[in-house]
Amino acid sequence: MKKSNSVIIVGVVFAVVIVFLLGVFAIIKSSSKGRTTESMLKHIKVKENEPTKASISLDDNTLYDELPEITKYPLAVDANADIVLEVMTSPEKAGDDYESWLIDVAKEFNKSNVTTDDGKTIGIQVRPVSSGLAADYIISNKHTPQLFTPSNYLWGEYVNANGGNVTMYNERLVGNTAGLLIDKNSEYKTFEDIVGAVQEGKINIGYTNPQTSSTGMNMLLSILVYGDPENPFSDKAIESFNKFQNNIPFVAYNTMQMRDSAQKGTLDGMILEYQTYINEPNVNKLYNFIPFGIRHDNPLYIVNEDLLSDGEKDAIKIFNDYCMDSSSQSIATRYGFNANDDYKSDRQFTGSEVNKALEMYKANKDNGKDIIAVFVADCSGSMYGDPIIQLKESLSNGMQYINENNYVGLVSYSDDVTIEVPIAKFDMNQKSYFQGGINGLTANGSTASYDAVVVAMDMIEKEKVNHPDAKAMIFLLSDGYQNVGYDLSTITPALKESNIPVYTISYTAEADTDAMRKLSEVNEAATINADSEDIVYKIKSLFNSQM
Repeated sequence: MKKSNSVIIVGVVFAVVIVFLLGVFAIIKSSSKGRTTESMLKHIKVKENEPTKASISLDDNTLYDELPEITKYPLAVDANADIVLEVMTSPEKAGDDYESWLIDVAKEFNKSNVTTDDGKTIGIQVRPVSSGLAADYIISNKHTPQLFTPSNYLWGEYVNANGGNVTMYNERLVGNTAGLLIDKNSEYKTFEDIVGAVQEGKINIGYTNPQTSSTGMNMLLSILVYGDPENPFSDKAIESFNKFQNNIPFVAYNTMQMRDSAQKGTLDGMILEYQTYINEPNVNKLYNFIPFGIRHDNPLYIVNEDLLSDGEKDAIKIFNDYCMDSSSQSIATRYGFNANDDYKSDRQFTGSEVNKALEMYKANKDNGKDIIAVFVADCSGSMYGDPIIQLKESLSNGMQYINENNYVGLVSYSDDVTIEVPIAKFDMNQKSYFQGGINGLTANGSTASYDAVVVAMDMIEKEKVNHPDAKAMIFLLSDGYQNVGYDLSTITPALKESNIPVYTISYTAEADTDAMRKLSEVNEAATINADSEDIVYKIKSLFNSQM
């Protein structure tokens, strides 16, 4: 009897313990999901340094000053011949699979041992570089190939308007069009209908940064023409652009970010070239393609023609003819080029108009809204050496691209989090404090990345009381290896609710890029993976587009 009672008592106690533990786990889980920024701050050690001023450079540096060595963008095709021509090309013609047209053509050309009339062998090198970046190399004379083939002619105009020297040799190597993609179930069927629907807040679409993207630049000019066909730079056109921009959730840093957002349902539409659209089943099954703007016919330019020898000029003609023969063009057609030839564009733009559009974009992209940004700098031990040096250099050099009407703060972290510079308007006084904060950064200790993000969120939320309509963002500069403090899953609910995008920039080739990407994806921001060779240029480009 006693034994039976003991068994019953033990069973009851065991059941009570299980129920208790399950309840505790449920409370912990519920608490974790419902944590606010304020509640998480209670468990974070936050210090606040006394800001100190430092002298700032007033030199009128440009992005060209930070261009990495061209070896950062290696040749996709090399050659050894009496006359070697380098072709700098947009990546859709020199990548993998259906993007390898120029690679295939160049390799076949090199195998054929073609010679000039005087018997000199010709070799073709192919270097894939995005059109905007390639234009920067040519304008700056930091690297000048003999040939340049961007996605569209706007970049040729841009180069010549900014001190470069390119001459169009062939207005079309392979045919392509830019398109506005819209859900196949959408009631909107034309470019004009879609732009109007965006302006009325009925749908969300995304486009890529016009300062670097051929399709993005085409989109910008097309929106201005939509606003005023007679004068795309009139007050009427700019007002129309502002109305459009006011209903754009974000301008994507690159095509990948835009496509990911569209596939997750964040966007009702996006922009893309037809050759990519037709080759991606997960895209062309979901979206209709509506061509817009100028054609993307991949023109061929000679760079610095006056400096070329007669032999090089003869070789250019021979290679161009090879690209245009039926065999090379059939490969292009198979890869998705040379479609939509019935689409024409009568509108032409000059280099000065391209510059004017980009200046307008920079001035109006935020519709006069304030921007509140906090820069979060990883100062843990893993950043010691070159990474922390590059972090400090990129922040110092990138400051000139932050508009003075923005509100900016600086946070650093290792084991704990330190507010180096509280948020304030980015005037000369704040820039001096910001530089002082940068100068004082040193690397040691553990890595409380997500604690630092929580602190930055809190700073922004408090500042937004004074600027409720401001656009907020966080820039996390790190190698991505969090090892103390909160984890991503814990801060994600509060981060989602805040709707603050976190742009992540990695500083080492061994960075935890997956963790950085997941953090950026919470609120549709971009991740930049770079190393010491080109991080300064990439950060200045990001600031130029976002700040």
